[in-house]
Amino acid sequence: MTPLRPTRLTTDSREFSFDPHVEDLPPLPPIDWAAAGFTPPGVLETPADLPQADVVVIAWADAEWAALQHVFCASDEPMPYSERDTSGFPGWQKDAADLVGRTDEWTYWGYFRLVQVGEKRVLLYKSNTHLDFPGASALSALTRRLATVVKPSLIISTGTAGGANDTDHVGTVPIVKAATLYEKGKQPSAWPTYRSSWTAPTATLDQPGVTELLMAIPITDSALEELAEQFNQAKGTSYTLDELDPAHLNRPDQTPTIRNLSGGETSLLTASSFLVGTTANTYDEYACIEMDDAIVAAECAKEGVPFGSVRNLSDPAQNPELPSKEAGDWGSTIYRAYGLYTSFNGALAAWATIV
Repeated sequence: MTPLRPTRLTTDSREFSFDPHVEDLPPLPPIDWAAAGFTPPGVLETPADLPQADVVVIAWADAEWAALQHVFCASDEPMPYSERDTSGFPGWQKDAADLVGRTDEWTYWGYFRLVQVGEKRVLLYKSNTHLDFPGASALSALTRRLATVVKPSLIISTGTAGGANDTDHVGTVPIVKAATLYEKGKQPSAWPTYRSSWTAPTATLDQPGVTELLMAIPITDSALEELAEQFNQAKGTSYTLDELDPAHLNRPDQTPTIRNLSGGETSLLTASSFLVGTTANTYDEYACIEMDDAIVAAECAKEGVPFGSVRNLSDPAQNPELPSKEAGDWGSTIYRAYGLYTSFNGALAAWATIV
């Protein structure tokens, strides 16, 4: 199996095959919905063809898929840490119909599963279609397909992202309703931004019960020191942890922070190739940096479907003094070790926006 990587990293970063090891990482916990005052999602029979639904929730990488499966489909039992590498879950249907531009490497759109959240039918979608591969036209086609076939009143993208400022720690969950497309060689003022009318419901997100459901990211100082040592051994480098994590952003908040920015104009930044946010705050006007959502938002705007993004920071802003390749590989290391946990909280936040 291809090692799990953030979808925002470039091919060069993905060639870094180092698989970090952290002892005694816990499973995702069972979710006690009733104790928090909520009704759990319910699994519905999923047809072989794309069904209609009220909401579509898209995830992108394997750890994000595992978290989506746990939160929406199987929350009554713990999910082992090893499930972050699982390439499939029971009950999900493969979506390969009407594939546009099929290649030997790209043979299906993604996988989907239908669930019930409150009074809403929700289509969970694990995308195999990305801006970096097979490209923007395919991702646009997938978004149009979801908009026109499923006919949702809302499409939410949820998944991992990179930090864009020197304040957001690993595990922070920013929520926005706008996405800006980075275009190399153009001034930031010329980068297109696609906005939505959607606003995440603060009444649910602000309930104490939502905070109670979140999981503290199990990162310790000793584990980070060990990861830095493993990283240096794999790379042949000699960075200190303070060089790799100068603002201590890889140390998580005691309680993960959900930043609901959907009531304002804040956008996230989408890049088609590797773009690193640093503690120099070059991109701090954006909520985070990722690699798909502006294309989804653009098509949603054309189709008249509201769009929202619920991202989780799996790799916070990096040291601007590091070479971009090294910064990307360190971000990949943090993601690889802890992306399942940041994605769990991101999936819970996505659930809270539609419950």
